[in-house]
Amino acid sequence: MRRSRFSEEQIIRILKEHQAGLGVKELCRQHGISDATFYKWRSKYGGMEVPDVKRLKALEAENAKLKKMLAEQMLDMATLKEMLAKNVWSAPRLQAARCHSGLRKCIRPLISGPLLAARP
Repeated sequence: MRRSRFSEEQIIRILKEHQAGLGVKELCRQHGISDATFYKWRSKYGGMEVPDVKRLKALEAENAKLKKMLAEQMLDMATLKEMLAKNVWSAPRLQAARCHSGLRKCIRPLISGPLLAARP
């Protein structure tokens, strides 16, 4: 998104000039902005002071961060649900292990320990 060439403080100052009685056309001509830009600013920043605008920006940034975190969590949950939907225990993979004699005749499952003991 393209950055505005006006800061929030400048936008508030321009809107206050309008409230003081300067006409929209004259104000837009002085500052080099279009009527649409002025009315967009007025709908977004109308009635605000500089601290209010700074707080608005901080809240928007926090909201974007929280939305990103939520999207990542939802993706993680979807991945876990997909993994749980698959039957992990249906065919355990086996790994050949070398016995004391050096031959590959002993077979042991890759999953061992308490998970294997809990399996019926």
